[in-house]
Amino acid sequence: MVKQIIWSRRAQNDRKEIFIYWNKRNKSNTYSKKLNRLFKEAVRLISEYSEIGKSTDYTNARIKIVSDYLIIYEVDLKDRLLILTIWDSRQNPKRLERILRK
Repeated sequence: MVKQIIWSRRAQNDRKEIFIYWNKRNKSNTYSKKLNRLFKEAVRLISEYSEIGKSTDYTNARIKIVSDYLIIYEVDLKDRLLILTIWDSRQNPKRLERILRK
């Protein structure tokens, strides 16, 4: 179990942009609220069972699938859960590789 959950600036912006997109597209915040609940539940599960996500080729980075999105995270040596990004899996994966290399 992790001691602290830290959302990177990128992950915070990703989540915000996802909600803005769905609010505009649906002219309602109902779906955004549903996604937010799914994201929160996934992060809660990750915080309890940090190895629940699929391992990646990148050191310590793991992926938890939530609907059409990937929550990309790692747990550091101080048992902190770092949410790196939320990625729409329908996007070009090469762009994600560039993000993870940074």
